[in-house]
Amino acid sequence: MLIPGYENESLATGEELVHLPGFWAAYLLWLAEGEGLGPEPALFGADGADVDAAYERLSAPATWPVIRLPMRYGHSILIVHRNFTEDEGVDYYVTHPGWDRPRSLASIEAHFAGPGLAWRELVHVAEHPGAGPGITDPHARLLLLLPVLGDVDLPADATATVAAALATIGTPAEAAAALAEALLDHPFWDGGTWYFEEGSPLSGGDTARTSRVLLCSDSYSPRGIRFGLSPDQDARLAETLGTAG
Repeated sequence: MLIPGYENESLATGEELVHLPGFWAAYLLWLAEGEGLGPEPALFGADGADVDAAYERLSAPATWPVIRLPMRYGHSILIVHRNFTEDEGVDYYVTHPGWDRPRSLASIEAHFAGPGLAWRELVHVAEHPGAGPGITDPHARLLLLLPVLGDVDLPADATATVAAALATIGTPAEAAAALAEALLDHPFWDGGTWYFEEGSPLSGGDTARTSRVLLCSDSYSPRGIRFGLSPDQDARLAETLGTAG
């Protein structure tokens, strides 16, 4: 596998790791830690040994797993486990074969960057997989993208939506709502305000071609500026993210 910017690294497809017994706890346990909940592996349907084994696979320096989420119109989200020995992190990108390079959504590390998706985008991407290789199950897609979510305007059913996804991975019914609330309370950012840049044309002074790709107000977010796409590419990305209408 080759991703621009990672040419010297040993990347490998990592979708099979999602099916490991301890994957979800290894992937999400940190996100649920907070004052209101001390999450345990059992909340994700796993035990400690399974979680340790899954984490070792996810964080192995010799091979960096990349989990792909195909989207409509040829776009994909790439989740890259950047396993430098002393600089581990997880990078999230959106990409397309016609682009010159992937565009960053967020990075989860000591020097974090995000948020990367609004709630409406997260749900749309989860529920509308594309035809390419990677994870297509809507519940798995939603959970995989939770670490990059940040939105101060969560709808009333956000907790129930995440709880329903958690039920599919073995979270006990009595614990699903509390775990969902903890996962939605991101430790790195307090959410972000998402907006369309009104009255600013994409190019050429044509005010009719204003972008329909959301921007984020959070100063740490890569989504605070446009991705530098052509008008056609920008319009197709808005359709992919569910914000074109």
